[in-house]
Amino acid sequence: MTQNLPIETVEALVIGAGPAGLMAAEELGRAGVQVIIVDAMPSPARKFLMAGKSGLNLTKSEDMGVFLSQFSPCPPALKMALDAFGPTEVSAWAESLGQSVFIGSTGRVFPKTMKASPLLRAWLARLDGYGVGLRRQWRLIGFDQKTAVFETPDGERRIQAKATVLAMGGASWARLGSNGAWAESMLPAQIAPFKPANSALSFSWSPHMARHFGRAVKGVSLCCGPYRSRGEFVISKRGLEGGGIYSVSRGVRDGHKLYIDLLPDMPLDIVTSTLNRRKSKETVANFLRKSLRLTPEKIALVMEFSRPLPSDLAPVLKGLKIAAATLRPMDEAISTAGGLRFDGLSETLELAYMQGVFACGEMLDWEAPTGGYLLTACLATGKLAGQAASDVVRASQGE
Repeated sequence: MTQNLPIETVEALVIGAGPAGLMAAEELGRAGVQVIIVDAMPSPARKFLMAGKSGLNLTKSEDMGVFLSQFSPCPPALKMALDAFGPTEVSAWAESLGQSVFIGSTGRVFPKTMKASPLLRAWLARLDGYGVGLRRQWRLIGFDQKTAVFETPDGERRIQAKATVLAMGGASWARLGSNGAWAESMLPAQIAPFKPANSALSFSWSPHMARHFGRAVKGVSLCCGPYRSRGEFVISKRGLEGGGIYSVSRGVRDGHKLYIDLLPDMPLDIVTSTLNRRKSKETVANFLRKSLRLTPEKIALVMEFSRPLPSDLAPVLKGLKIAAATLRPMDEAISTAGGLRFDGLSETLELAYMQGVFACGEMLDWEAPTGGYLLTACLATGKLAGQAASDVVRASQGE
């Protein structure tokens, strides 16, 4: 790092302009604190905007006990953040930005526009009204004691703040600004290794599967060790992807086998008795289609993973074993587990070895499925870190 550069001083500094960082900045700005956000990318919240392209799932409307159970484990600091800013509060916050929301049939909450960009524009306008500054293409190099050092288009720059909030994301989707490189500047003992979460699965398909690429498989349940899902998924050229797969990918990562129940609403004995009615001249595929109403995609999966077909096909249909499942590379995962360990943070997310420095969002070591849980936790931890940072600034002013 270059020495003797001028040091800019601010009351509060937020590093990272994703949802967690923006929420921390909102809390600081609301408290009247002078705050600067810096981000390594040319524009803020790129992963947030990407998520919104297919319908921005803000949160999940369900019993709070059920909601919290999706975070396993759920450290006390994370629980405190979610208790204070859970699904109800996230919905009200979106409404306060002029974005009406609705609850889908599965309890997922979306803005009525189904897009992230209108919400982000309103959010940035609110921050601008608070006087929050945003500096783009400022990449953190590291800390010189409590001074943050950045590589910028105008050369190296240094900022010293009374309180700093780190919101630099996990280690997936590097092209959107989240690559986990910040971990190199932290104490190794404070970092849990990054692992892919909510990941698609890779397979080398046989040629007959090509005509099914892009097709959705619905009306199934999935089981992988202790993880279960009733969601649908898509057969892609590279493997299997979609919400149903993401929900159980943690089990694949932990070494469990993946099984798919192709007829979750039909008991095994009924499946068996139905199969026993097949006439010897009728092909298996034709019988499965007509008598058990299996779609071509489901039949193709049976043929792909159960050749040669056993004489008793019922257990296969009720628990199709997906052999040789592997996770996609971590950078392609929707989210990552690992990051800053909670045992190295205070209950307000302050780093034990860096007083006045807080962390939030996906750079913390927590894990949850898709369905609104990820974004809610990012917003909640950002809010908690921002509130704690504003308390530090006010205390330094003797308030």
